[in-house]
Amino acid sequence: MDTDIPFEPILELIGVFVGAMSGALAAVRKQFDVFGIMVLAWAAGLGGGILRDVLIGAVPPVGISNWRFIMTAVVGATVIYFFHPRLERARRFIVVLDAGALALFSVVGTIKGLEYGTTLTAAVVVGVMTGVGGGVLRDLLSGEVPVVLHHRQLYAIPALLGSTATAVLWWQEAVTTATSVTVVIAVFALRVGALRFQLKAPGPWRGTVR
Repeated sequence: MDTDIPFEPILELIGVFVGAMSGALAAVRKQFDVFGIMVLAWAAGLGGGILRDVLIGAVPPVGISNWRFIMTAVVGATVIYFFHPRLERARRFIVVLDAGALALFSVVGTIKGLEYGTTLTAAVVVGVMTGVGGGVLRDLLSGEVPVVLHHRQLYAIPALLGSTATAVLWWQEAVTTATSVTVVIAVFALRVGALRFQLKAPGPWRGTVR
């Protein structure tokens, strides 16, 4: 299928850059050295894509073979390394950018999975893992509980909805630039809205109190 997304690589590069910045900022908060900052930036920016490529058989993964993606992560880490005192005060802005990366990766990851011949279900799983994978790896390497697993944050749910919507559009042969951007915007808006209004995922069911 012609997905009509000539700028898909650009979307992924933007996601890598934003993810790398969030990883580098997490490393700075943990007082990592320059090598640690670069590693965490690489993990956050490219971890989800590497997991995606391994799952769908697109090897070697772009996160270790495509110099453009690697250099994009390095640039994101470098920006944080030199300007983190100023950017630290803009933490909310970085969180918003992370929401953008989540939206971009979930859609791009789903499409790439479908392009490699996966089933719709597998593509949805791949899309979600692409969206949340970098953040999970970033948190694990920095000694934090992954944000997707705690505080009941609406993090994976927006990615799941975006990946599902993208798979349905593919099934209906309706994946175009316009529809894909619409899904990205919707996932981004849901994630930011959840942060803004402190929306939470349901907690453990406690049963009926007698």
